[in-house]
Amino acid sequence: MLDPDLRRTWLFGPGADSAAHQAMLASGADALIVDLEDFTPPNRRDQARSVLIPYVQGCRGRGCIAAVRINQLEDCGSLDLAAAMTARPDVIVYPMAEHATQMHALDAAISDWEAKLDIETGYTEIVPVCETALGVVDVRAITSVSQRIRCALLGSEDLANDLNAERGADATELDHTRRRFILECRAIKVEPIDAPYTFSDVDGAVREARYARRLGYRCKSLVRSEHTQPLNDAFSPTEAELQRAHAIVEGFETARARGEDRALVDGLWAEVPAFRNACRLIERSHRLGVRS
Repeated sequence: MLDPDLRRTWLFGPGADSAAHQAMLASGADALIVDLEDFTPPNRRDQARSVLIPYVQGCRGRGCIAAVRINQLEDCGSLDLAAAMTARPDVIVYPMAEHATQMHALDAAISDWEAKLDIETGYTEIVPVCETALGVVDVRAITSVSQRIRCALLGSEDLANDLNAERGADATELDHTRRRFILECRAIKVEPIDAPYTFSDVDGAVREARYARRLGYRCKSLVRSEHTQPLNDAFSPTEAELQRAHAIVEGFETARARGEDRALVDGLWAEVPAFRNACRLIERSHRLGVRS
């Protein structure tokens, strides 16, 4: 399974639409989320549950992460989870995550299904979606209760609604929560997944992705297949970035060999943090299959 930081794009799609599943599979997204919650009307959820097995098999064939977003357990989430676990996805995505108790209950339920279905214990991951003010504020408590949680996803539309914010393509209304979310996730070493860009234009999606990457995000959720490849590119090191990273590493190592504490590289005084950041970028590029 891909490491959390290599899951650059998490594409949401409707649960009951098999044709949409095929479009998702062809998109090139690193992780696919079939959504049994908001993207599936209640009267079509039985149908959505019935097509999870071929969806997961399709993900296996493509080598991408297979995820299913269920409803909350106290709603119809137990039915969703039963169908999902029978299909054996990689990830269960949980909406409106606000309390550690939700994750405790979900972890226990997944463990029961893994035992019943002879699935490797602990294989199935959980991704909580923090899409309320409380979910963002308490993300560390939410994500700390289970070893299954390696990533957490920031919401956009429900979050803006909960904040009583005016939604706009520039996402000014989400700026503080976007910054706080990555800070909280990094503090507990959980990979943050940036909020989806829910407008149609590709340029806006790329602009938002580049801003999120500047803040430290390496992954983003999305709702439109045509955004996938541009966002994969936005979260992958470019040739110029790799060349600069190599220059920093070489310059710093040369300076250290001379007994100096830092190196001047293209106007930047490269000290230990810059050196480590450059090494991390180079190492991630290798795992992504990007070479300079």
